[in-house]
Amino acid sequence: MKLFKDEEKVNKIDGSIAEKMGFSKVYHVSGQTYTRKLDSRVLNVLSSIAQSASKFANDMRLLQHEKELEEPFEKSQIGSSAMAYKRNPMRSERINSLSRHVIVLSHDPAITAATQWLERTLDDSANKRICVPESFLAIDAILILYANITSNIVVYENVIKTNMMQELPFMGTEEIIMNAVLKGGDRQELHEKIRVYSMEAGREVKEFGRPNDLVKRIANDPSFGLTEEEIMNALNPDNLCGRAPKQVENFIETAVNPVLEKYGDLIKDIKVEVNV
Repeated sequence: MKLFKDEEKVNKIDGSIAEKMGFSKVYHVSGQTYTRKLDSRVLNVLSSIAQSASKFANDMRLLQHEKELEEPFEKSQIGSSAMAYKRNPMRSERINSLSRHVIVLSHDPAITAATQWLERTLDDSANKRICVPESFLAIDAILILYANITSNIVVYENVIKTNMMQELPFMGTEEIIMNAVLKGGDRQELHEKIRVYSMEAGREVKEFGRPNDLVKRIANDPSFGLTEEEIMNALNPDNLCGRAPKQVENFIETAVNPVLEKYGDLIKDIKVEVNV
């Protein structure tokens, strides 16, 4: 203003400088610095990515423990320094570790934005130089690991089926009761019986390591009026998953594919390499 003494000209210069530097907009009000709230918003986005990645990694580790899924395993990879047979979910563990760091870092700019004095002081400088670049670097590593795992997940369908069929009699008790009621059984009476049988079958599994025998117990009780074959037909997993398959298809079609198409040019040539 001292140079040009013209408000309109100063505004034009501000926009022209921004455009020359590749920006289409400027902050509405800025002096020596921009609002610290921006750093908080940016790191909140990165924290959100870390939260989702960490949730995925937790599930991956749990399912690998159950031997249902497995991370890709390189030919020369060492599973465990102590136990040669092990295949630790190293990538997922790294995602969890880095995600925790990013989530915690997101609090730094939030606290800075909340504690600035009046016109905004420079006590953010040292903090910002650490938390902002570290968050971006960590997210970059997280996404590399994420892409590597998801593109090469090993699925053990037979183990999944075995685990599911072991638990299915417990999960399908309501379906069994409904089929028994259709044959004239009393719902309240059958509900109490199946509750007792479930506790007994659960004890066999947990205390003695024996197979789940709930189906046999129910089939041997004439008040249910169901054979073992009829009970297993009622417990067909394909008939018990509701809208889940269609929900997955709809989600991919309406939420995932549009994003992949929108950013296709940015991701088509991306290749990830992980050293384990």
